Amino acid sequence: MGVQGLTRFMEENGNILKDVPFRNSKLIIDGSNLFHLLYFNSRLDQSHGGDYDDFEGQVCKFFKALRDCNIDPFVIVDGGSDYTDKKFETHKERAQSRINTANSLSMGLQGSGGVLPTLIKDVFKQVLSSLKVPFAQCICEADQDIASLARSWNCPVLTNDSDFYIFDIQAGFLPTSHFHWQKVSMQRGSSIRYIPCKQYTTTSFCRHFNINRQVLPVFAAMLGNDYVKLHNMGISLRWEEYSSMEGRFARFDGLLNWLAHFQGQKEALDSVLRLILHGNNRQKMDAALQGLSLGIEEYHLPPSCLERFFNDGVGPGPGRLPEPLRVLPDWTLLPLMKGRLPSCIVDVLLLRKVMHHVQVEDAHLPCGNNTSRPVRQVLYGLLLGGRRADHSSQRPPVDDVEEYYREGQYLTSSMVEAVLPSAVEQMQLDTLYQVPRPVQLKVFLETLGVSQSTLSGVPPHLRLPVAVTCYWLRHAHPPPDLPLLQALLLGLVYGELCRQRKSQRGFMGGAVLERLRGLIQRGRRSLDLGVAHAYSQWQCCLKESLHLNQLLCLPLAEPQCAWLYKGTLVHQLVTKLRGGLTPDSLLIGGPCSGQLYRAILGAILNSHDASVIPLVSVPRKATPPSLTQPLDDLTVHLHILALEEDDDDGAGGGSKAKPEDDLGWTLVSVRTRHKSKDRFNRARNPEFSRKQGRIGWE
Repeated sequence: MGVQGLTRFMEENGNILKDVPFRNSKLIIDGSNLFHLLYFNSRLDQSHGGDYDDFEGQVCKFFKALRDCNIDPFVIVDGGSDYTDKKFETHKERAQSRINTANSLSMGLQGSGGVLPTLIKDVFKQVLSSLKVPFAQCICEADQDIASLARSWNCPVLTNDSDFYIFDIQAGFLPTSHFHWQKVSMQRGSSIRYIPCKQYTTTSFCRHFNINRQVLPVFAAMLGNDYVKLHNMGISLRWEEYSSMEGRFARFDGLLNWLAHFQGQKEALDSVLRLILHGNNRQKMDAALQGLSLGIEEYHLPPSCLERFFNDGVGPGPGRLPEPLRVLPDWTLLPLMKGRLPSCIVDVLLLRKVMHHVQVEDAHLPCGNNTSRPVRQVLYGLLLGGRRADHSSQRPPVDDVEEYYREGQYLTSSMVEAVLPSAVEQMQLDTLYQVPRPVQLKVFLETLGVSQSTLSGVPPHLRLPVAVTCYWLRHAHPPPDLPLLQALLLGLVYGELCRQRKSQRGFMGGAVLERLRGLIQRGRRSLDLGVAHAYSQWQCCLKESLHLNQLLCLPLAEPQCAWLYKGTLVHQLVTKLRGGLTPDSLLIGGPCSGQLYRAILGAILNSHDASVIPLVSVPRKATPPSLTQPLDDLTVHLHILALEEDDDDGAGGGSKAKPEDDLGWTLVSVRTRHKSKDRFNRARNPEFSRKQGRIGWE
């Protein structure tokens, strides 16, 4: 984001940025910028869907460095899009650029820029919470709120956004690219630690170019920021004529020389408009005035609600929000700021459109986001079909949402219908948080097509990803084969072992963990696009399900996303499993790991949907050694086993899992009957199901 080319220009004028030893201070952190930097600068995987555990490690190291230097961080991440939607064309350009980059990565080429994994923002917020780092998710974009808070607290901002060269913040900002947090230093003769970095202030910039700080917003708007680009309007001004230098930055230098004659913003803007009118018609000048005014307005800093949020833990009052944002129900405001609700709900409610994440996948196949569309349709229905019009009892019509996504190698869009399933007929968005938890759970499970009894044998913190996997098997195209499922489940086991090892509570799975770690793909290897596409679909399903679960106030416990998927492991596991390796051979020596794997697989096989059909047809290349019960045999003989029906349809009550549910679970054999019913399967396939002793977690 920001003014294109301005960062490079500042780097060329090196005496503007001052070297400082940074310590003993508050620091406002542009969170969205930070997780980009930590992921890309650490050279973490982009092609295989991401390595979230390694990213978590980088986040932890970063904040430890701040703590060692007595720096108090306050992280602020972007929320929804700007409610005026004036940056939408910029968003579309960047989405197309990410599609191009993802396509290059899919062919083994390094494109410009990078592709962040699908769940990166969710993981980032969860890690901040676990580290107890104060953070806020803005209702809309964060730049103005960040700058306003920094000015109020008189402390710098950490970011690489070039807009912060323009915001009038007395303490300035620290460019992330010069913030050497990996090189914490110690002052000579003392134990005081600091982070070497560079600091920018508008004072040093204006003194260097002899201009008034009031004209800086005009400078940014004239160069072209995210809100206005004069050259796109057919307006060209030759600022190079006012510069004595040559090269690519003569335009910057010339514009600054011209602005040095003005003391105020209005005076400078009026002079610019006179230049534009010369040689252009009145219509172009009016369009330029509107665009420049919008661009300049973005550097005005109104009072921010963040200070009150960090000091008192309260959200913005409805009366303090701009009129368009008052469409958000009061109960959503604080959870949004705490990051406990997805920011996409702001775009749906205000703009009726959503820009989907771009991931590395097969460009010849439909976008992976298509797989999770039915989940989003329910989320849209809850948001748009559940509000009362003018506080009357009449339900307003359900609106469509315009979704932007990849089709082939290009950005496209289509209208998606909001859907209200039968379980939400009496639910209203204004009072969604008051709906009884059993009803919230029923809506969630009905959307994914999974019964509550199916999940009862799975640890509470893994029930959501297991339900998502059941949904993925039913909706993914092409249908996933058995090794894809096995590798994904082994990845969940790996993540659980890593999580337990980190907690140091009776960890006994070291042998299995090291065996799986030995399979992690190292270095650059050819990418199996079919595998990448399948797991891209799974991550899309997981992300949308996480968001639906949050909107429904967490009827299922929220999993720790950093431990659910490791791309460089599961891709390699698929290759090994297709070559004859078996899950049993990887889980030898870890009885709890084997039991967990079988519990998850059993729940999926018991999910009574036709998605298991393609798994049955997979040829077996080797007979696996048995731990206690051959896992592949369960699948191969699935078609001859019958399933008894039961009265329980999964609509029973549930509650948010307690923290103690995640640890110390023990295995209990439970005989359970399951009802065979597939609400969401549109294909006319026979149902395959079975009756078995189920594993329960207590």
